[in-house]
Amino acid sequence: MTPFIGKIDSMYPEDRVLVAYVPQPADFARIQRDGWYRIPARHMPKGLYAEYVAFYFGRKFDDDKWAIHFYARNLGHELTTRRDLLPDQPHHPRAADPYFKVQLGPLIELERPIISLRWRRILFLHTTWDRFQDAVEIGDLTLDGGDYVDRLYATLREDEPGYGEEDW
Repeated sequence: MTPFIGKIDSMYPEDRVLVAYVPQPADFARIQRDGWYRIPARHMPKGLYAEYVAFYFGRKFDDDKWAIHFYARNLGHELTTRRDLLPDQPHHPRAADPYFKVQLGPLIELERPIISLRWRRILFLHTTWDRFQDAVEIGDLTLDGGDYVDRLYATLREDEPGYGEEDW
């Protein structure tokens, strides 16, 4: 999968972005090759609600470490086991654990990576599109106030009765 460099124009400030940790270059190669990302279900106990997934690279990425360089649209997800996702690892200690398989749209490379000015332990971080597009540093993804969308509202909006239905 060749990354698209630029951005998608049809995003809304309240669109939810899940920043997900990618520990190894081999994991990112799988994302590029197969077009999906795995998330242990135990890390998303209430489900997966994000329009986009951004990828935070770990220390094994050398000069690209501790930064977000790519994101992709979440096209949908299914619940399966790690064994089904990675059949070449049938004896892995978590082989029978449930995982979300997140189907991704084309990878988009950021024109300017979102860096971490210091090492941070991030597995998953929820933010909104308006913060994501303005961020220079990882800490900018959690800013509150100003003109930014209320992250709590953006995260919980689908729990509202009638959300997404038109009143006719």
